[in-house]
Order: sequence, then structure tokens, then C-alpha cells
Amino acid sequence: MINLELPKKLRASANQAHQVASEIFRPISRKYDLGEHEYPVELDTMAAMVEGLADSGTQKIGGAAGGRSGESDAHATELLGNTNGGNMSALLNALETSWGDVGLMLSIPYQGLGNAAIAAVATDEQLKRFGKVWAAMAITEPSFGSDSAAVTTTAVRDGDEWVLNGEKIFVTAGQRATHIVVWASVDKSLGRAAIKSFVVPRDAPGLSVARLEHKLGIKASDTAVLLLQDCRIPADNILGSPEVNVEKGFAGVMQTFDNTRPLVAAMAVGVARAALEELRAILTAAGIEISYDTPAINQHAAAAEFLRMEADYESAYLLSLRAAWMADNKKPNSLEASMSKAKAGRTGTDVTLKAVELAGTLGYSQRTLLEKWGRDSKILDIFEGTQQIQQLIVARRVLGKTSSELK
Repeated sequence: MINLELPKKLRASANQAHQVASEIFRPISRKYDLGEHEYPVELDTMAAMVEGLADSGTQKIGGAAGGRSGESDAHATELLGNTNGGNMSALLNALETSWGDVGLMLSIPYQGLGNAAIAAVATDEQLKRFGKVWAAMAITEPSFGSDSAAVTTTAVRDGDEWVLNGEKIFVTAGQRATHIVVWASVDKSLGRAAIKSFVVPRDAPGLSVARLEHKLGIKASDTAVLLLQDCRIPADNILGSPEVNVEKGFAGVMQTFDNTRPLVAAMAVGVARAALEELRAILTAAGIEISYDTPAINQHAAAAEFLRMEADYESAYLLSLRAAWMADNKKPNSLEASMSKAKAGRTGTDVTLKAVELAGTLGYSQRTLLEKWGRDSKILDIFEGTQQIQQLIVARRVLGKTSSELK
């Protein structure tokens, strides 16, 4: 029998994250949705809390963690065969905090997506240096979106420093983070194999914020355009090995996504759950009963739709757990990471928008957060790889095709 019960340690961590979402995020959610680019001062308290929990060995509240974070848990090993709970804990915490507000979740100090990149590929020495930074992730450029291999930003070695030049767009937490993980090519003639990730401090000479984007959703999170103009960083700020391995190719850098895609899937699952809970309350108040004993075809149309969406939510949740569990247990999870991201991203937009529709004028108004969740959910089907990119990756893995064979 498969035991799907979460270990006690992870349940406690997720409960802490839910309390933060309920008591801190939900009450200020609309405030910062309307006040785009206004810094959520309430998160300063979060910063101190997160740092205190990290110092005490308690699991992180935010969403960023890598394959090497976290400690073994005997109960987790017993139930799930889990040897390292970092990814699973981060996933559950991302889910719970996104239930509160995904934009605020992305703004939690020291919990940026760049932190997951550092944890995934950094050396032990780099983990010590960058273990407590707030790292954003800078990949996308004006000339490309989901094709991460098309990076044009360059990194040239100059003595004891790297010199970076390029422009990065749609950088989540790009203005507020203390460090930026930048993808750049060290030798364009060697193609995608030469793309490396670099940790760039906020105060590095040559790094500047060109502008902040106005967005459809996640307005509480700052999304920046960054310019790197002869930006100089120490030579040992290149993550992982500085050597270019043509045979290994792009795999080292892309490993980051195996950790972060399940986290984004969890964000979508959290928003979807929030919408389902709100919709259930609205339908119940309207006298519509949702039964698990009566076939959907014999129930009210709205109840039947609710049951369909709840089933999609459950499958997205389980796929996300599977991807994180595999990462924690050092199992290749590229296929499962993309499956969870594709399913959850699609489910998040479907559930939130259908909830707005079924709630009628109430759903479309600002009297509830349903319309906000509908706007917030769309980005979760886009960043970290669009729906189409995830389906392409899944197809390649299932069919055993390379990127050159199946485009």
C-alpha cells in the first residue's frame, strides 16, 4: 500500500507556512495588489522570522530550497523513503504561502528562485558564502523567452574577475534581492554548453535596474529589467565548475529547473486550492450541495464542475509531490518536474478563471480575491518554462528524443 500521509516534520513546517499565509498575507493581499511596486513593509518581520528559523534549524517558510538543503527525518524515511526533505519542505511551504498570496510569497526576503539555483549547482564553499543571501534569477532576455539556450549575455574572464554584459528582463524580485543569479555565455562559439550561472551582488559595479514592469498579476512582487554594463564580479562567483564540458552540454545549468519547476507547480496548486475553497463557500451559501456519493451527472452543473476541478487539483498536487520527492532522493526528475509544472500551471488558470465564472458578478468584483487569483495564476503557467515548453520536454523524455530531434 502507498502511504500518502506527509511526515510529521513536514506537516509542522507546512502548518507554520499556512499560519503566515492566513495571518500576514491574506489581510494585506488586496492592499499590495492595488499598490503595485509599493514595498510590503510587513515582510521585514518575515525576514527576521525566516532568518531565525534557519538559524534554529527549522524548515524555511518560503519556497526556495535545493536538493542539498534540509536534514534527514526518520519519520520521512519510514513513510516516503526520504533521505533529504529540503525540496519537499520547500514545495509545501510554497504551496501554503501561495494560498495566502503568490505575489507576496515571491517577495519573501532571502527566499528567491535564485536561491534554488545556488542550492542546486553551487560548490560547498559557495553554499557557505551564499547560503543566507536573497537571490533573484535572471535568465530571460529581450531576444528570447522559453528558449534558455539562446542566452546572449556574455561573461569574459579578466584576471581575478568576470566581466558581464547584457540585458535581462522579467527578473522576479530583481530590484529588492541582494544578489542576482545571472545566466551568461563564457564562449559563444561553444554554443549552449558554455552557458553558466553567476552570482552577482546587488552593489556590483555595472549592474543597474532599468525599470520595473507593470503586470497583469503578482503585483506585490517587483519584476525588473536589469542592465549589465561591464559588470565585474569575483572569479569564484561562477556557480559550479568554470570548465566548459561540451559533452555534458547544457545539463548542468538546466538542473536548476528540476528543483524550481515543482516549486512553481506548488504555487499554482496553492492558488487553485484558495479559489476552490472560496468557490465552495459561495456555492454552499447559494444552496448548491457538493456530494461525493452522488454521480456528478446527477448533481447541479456548478457542483459537477467543482468536482472536476477538484480532481484536477488533486492530480496536480500529487504530481508536484512526486517531483520534489524524487529530487530529495537524488533521482532524475526532469520528466516529473515538467509534468508537474505543465499540469499545475494549466490547472491553476482553469480553476481560478472557472471559479470567477461560477461565482458570477461576485467573482468578477473585488469583494473577494477570486478575480485577483485569476490574474495571479496566469504567470504560473508561463515562467520557469511555458506550458508548450513543458509538453515538449515531456514528449522528448517519453519518446527518448534529443532537443535536436524533437523541436
